[in-house]
Amino acid sequence: MLSRLTGSLSAAALALLIALPAAQAAPAGKPEIYGWIEEGRLLPENVTVKTKLDTGALTSSLDARELERFDKNGEQWVRFKVEVTDSDTGKQVSIPFERRIERNIKVRGAGGAEGRPVVLMQMCIGNQVLDEQFSLNDRGDMLYPVLIGRRTLEHLGAVDVSRTFTHKPSCPGAKAQKK
Repeated sequence: MLSRLTGSLSAAALALLIALPAAQAAPAGKPEIYGWIEEGRLLPENVTVKTKLDTGALTSSLDARELERFDKNGEQWVRFKVEVTDSDTGKQVSIPFERRIERNIKVRGAGGAEGRPVVLMQMCIGNQVLDEQFSLNDRGDMLYPVLIGRRTLEHLGAVDVSRTFTHKPSCPGAKAQKK
């Protein structure tokens, strides 16, 4: 009887040892790690732009020019242009947009406070398509036309500030423009 009990315990222990590594591997894989600068693709226009992943910013921001607010079907909308150098082609492009204003934010800085509209935009970073809110602001004096803030980063992954350009935009259905 003792040998049968010992054999059963040994078999159970062996099964547990075999199952343990598989159980540890079962949780989702490691989170994606991105560099502090990445290429992102504005969708559906498929323009690839340099994007700064900024853990110090709460809301994402997009370089927008010629902002014009207007009413459409009783809602507030904004018309604007995005003027960037396409990272894929090296060409300067100007893309007109119209988006419904989701909300307005007040940004305080050294020059005082200013109100900015916030709109929904779609962007591909790595292999993820993100539908996120972006405040619109003339970022012409900045190196990067798109800034990704913490509200978006929580959906994307971790940022390693020692790395850059770790992921090319490769979202299904989002094709790079031909050079």
